[in-house]
This record gives sequence, C-alpha cells and structure tokens, in this order.
Amino acid sequence: MAVTGPSVYRGRHYRQGRPIEVRCENGLIAEIRDAGDTGNTADNGENGSLYWIAPGLVDLQVNGYGGIDLNREPLNPKEFYGLIHTLWSLGVTSFLPTVITNEPSAMGRLLASLNEAIVAAGENKSLGASVPGIHLEGPFISPQDGPRGAHGKTWVMPPDIERLEEWHRLSGERLRIVTFSPEWPASEALARWCGRRNIVASIGHTAADGDQIRAAVKAGAALSTHLGNGAHPVLPRHPNYIWEQMANDDLVACVIADGFHLSEAVLKTIYRAKAGRMLLVSDSVAVAGLPAGRYHSPVGGDVVLSQEGKLYLAEDERLLAGSAKPLIKGVEHLASIGLCDWQEAWEMASVGPARTLGIPAGQGLAEGAPADFVLMETNGLCFSIKQTVKRGQPVYGG
Repeated sequence: MAVTGPSVYRGRHYRQGRPIEVRCENGLIAEIRDAGDTGNTADNGENGSLYWIAPGLVDLQVNGYGGIDLNREPLNPKEFYGLIHTLWSLGVTSFLPTVITNEPSAMGRLLASLNEAIVAAGENKSLGASVPGIHLEGPFISPQDGPRGAHGKTWVMPPDIERLEEWHRLSGERLRIVTFSPEWPASEALARWCGRRNIVASIGHTAADGDQIRAAVKAGAALSTHLGNGAHPVLPRHPNYIWEQMANDDLVACVIADGFHLSEAVLKTIYRAKAGRMLLVSDSVAVAGLPAGRYHSPVGGDVVLSQEGKLYLAEDERLLAGSAKPLIKGVEHLASIGLCDWQEAWEMASVGPARTLGIPAGQGLAEGAPADFVLMETNGLCFSIKQTVKRGQPVYGG
C-alpha cells in the first residue's frame, strides 16, 4: 500500500532517488525523513520497488477535459467537480480554469459561476483548494487571423479596465492570470492594473511589435501564454513577436509540449533561450480524453481531433484549437526528446508554475510546504499515477 499510516507516505524522492517517508499534518508536510531500504517487497510498486514521490502538477491553463467545457453555459458544478477528480487522476493538484474570449456578459456569468462552485466546494477543502484562481484568456487579444487562434473575432476588444474590474469582482477576485496583446494602446494600463492586484499579466495571442512588447514588460507583464502558438502561419524572419518574447529575460515562457503545438527544434530553442524560465501548460479543452472525431465547441466552433491526438479548427488544419492531451503528457514529451531529464520537466509543470503564481505549492516537496504530491511509477518515460495527495489526504488511488 502507498499509505503507511494515517498521514504517512513512503516512496522514493523524485530528485534524489532515496527512500523517504513523508509525514503530513494539518494539510502540510510536517516531516520528510530517510526511510532506508527495508527490503520489504510488499511496499509498493512492481517487483518491490518504491513509487516515486513528486510535487503535484500545477496547470495554468485548463479550458476543459473529458467532455466538460468550462466555457459552456451554464456551468454545472457537479461536472466541474468531476473535472477536478479527473485532473487528480492525472497528477494535477492545482489548476486554473480558463475563461476565453466570448460575449462579455457570458464571460461575466462564467466567472461568477466558477466562483460560486469554488465557494460551495469549500476553499479550504481538497476540491476548492485545487483551484487557486482563474485564468482570463482574452478578449483583449489581437483581432488578426492567426494570432487570434480559435478565439471568436466578434468579441475581441481593446483593454477595458472598467470591464476588467467588473469581471474580477464577479470572479470573487480570483483572477490570477490575464492574457492580453500589447498591440492595444491601453495595454500598459492593463499590465499595471494586474500588478496592483497580484495578477500575472501574460502576453499572448499577439501581433505586437518589439516596442509594444518591451513597453508591456516594463509596465509589469511577466509571462508569455503558450509562446510560439496563437501566431501567424507565416512570419518575418526577424524581428517578430516570438523572437522578441524569447529574448526578453523578464518574461517567463509557457509552452504546450504535446508534440503538435511546437516542434522539437522550437522547444529546444525556447528552453535554451529562457534558461530555467520555461513552464509547461496543457491548454486542454473539452475534447481532451475523448475519441477521435469532429466536435463542436460553443466558443471555437467546429474542431477535429485526429487519431494521433492533434486538435485543429475544421476550417483550417494549420490552426490548432487547444490541446487534447493532459499536462503529464507534456512532461513525458520533453523527456522523450532528450531536452532534459524527466525530473526537470516535472518541475516545469509543478513547482515552476506554482512559483509563477506565488502560491505555497511553489515550495515543492519540502517540510512546511502544502502536502500536495503524487506517488507514481515510471515505465521508461511513461508515468503512471498511483496516488494523488492533496493537503495530506489521498484524493485519487488507494
């Protein structure tokens, strides 16, 4: 069994490989002590080996999963909680539900519904605690085809601080990331507004030039939303908005490493350029986890999911419509192409995103940190989640 006591978990430290026991108390990691090799083949894992213990994954961009669409009205709280349970089974202990460009009043209703569902779940219990905030992706993005991606052009608009204030209020002040394009004149005001409220201003779906990007960063923008995607199919060699963001040392880069959004060469280039400031996100949508076929999204319209897992707009295969793979597959992909070891890739999807949000899970697997972690097996570079622990209690697995 994975649990060796009411709140004690035994396994191998994901970084160090040594056997450890993690004792949890009041939702925190109270102690991590050496367990030693007992030689007890009944511990856990196949052939008597111990499961790896690693920090829970933190996904900054989840639009949906398994048929549950967070941008479809009305938001069903039971389905939302079911989504949280599904993400637990995939190793995710914290995530940001993502509301994308839509009719303004609909966006407000979705934000209010998410807030109500989180409050009803109990902010200090496992369900509510798994949602540290909300990601608002749009509508203050580029209206141009390509950079706009699957976002509907009808509702794209310049930054509107008064409207943003209202959405923040409706969300219960849960906005933690706002994705915007610096090409609008009011973009710097938006970045400053975010900074005053501990919200991460993130550049994405943009056709901004270098001066506009640098001005937004100076005003407080700190992140790039799925860098390399949400872009024109054809760009000038240089300068362009992808190079500008890669070169800016004050921007952390989020990437979708599902094997379709970015090539190995692009991932390698961003990884080297950012030198420790690259994060993984899933950008998963409702059709993730569903069979291949043609689907209709209430926001993106008709999309196609291929047998290989590529998701794109039915009207243009060149334009991707989010990802159909969970965050853990991005970790596997980075490790499988030899970009880094799986432990570093894991941290790009766990402690790295948590630190960017400024939440306690950024402490990782350490005494005093939230007891949010997973126990898993590795088969080559494929991960199998055996147990997910949130606030010291098992929420998935035995």
